[in-house]
Amino acid sequence: MMSGITIYMVAIIALGVLAGLLQPQKKRRRKKKRTQKTAAQKSSNLSKQVGHRASKTVRPDERILASPLDDLNGVEFERLLALYFRDQGYIVHEVGIGGNDGGVDLVIVDKRGERTAVQAKCYANHNLVPVQTVRELVAAKRNHNCMLTLLITTSDFTGPAKKEAEQFRVEYWHGGVIEEKLLRWDKWAVKKSVRRRGSLQ
Repeated sequence: MMSGITIYMVAIIALGVLAGLLQPQKKRRRKKKRTQKTAAQKSSNLSKQVGHRASKTVRPDERILASPLDDLNGVEFERLLALYFRDQGYIVHEVGIGGNDGGVDLVIVDKRGERTAVQAKCYANHNLVPVQTVRELVAAKRNHNCMLTLLITTSDFTGPAKKEAEQFRVEYWHGGVIEEKLLRWDKWAVKKSVRRRGSLQ
């Protein structure tokens, strides 16, 4: 009789302990899902705030070459720059195309063997490249064995970003500069309509 009660009590205690162990795991799973959702929302919000065209889809090169800068997403802008530099005689390594680039999208090598770390930022016109981007590029160039740095954006740079770039000898091209270079490049099929639009203004 006594042993039956004892077994019954042990079974109840064991079930209670087991239930207690399983319960926090459910809570942890829920918390993890919530954390993942929050991280995704933050990333989406940051993308909206910065005005970064963050789509990962890439159209064929012919379409990219026929598209104005405003119509390109970040990955396509990087690809356009790779095509441009390759046509200018550089060896181009597309190190960060469409992924987690760590501050460098392209490494371009000139005829003398000088390596330049290039970071491309495809932003809407009203959003400016912050000083943090310049710092990331300066730090990341060593990882790619580069002596020189070039930061290119479709928009412009904040005052502190320009100051930091000048201090650390980071060459930078804002939207007007890159558009002017592309207009002189015979493979950019957009140039006629851009010139026409400029003459109308």
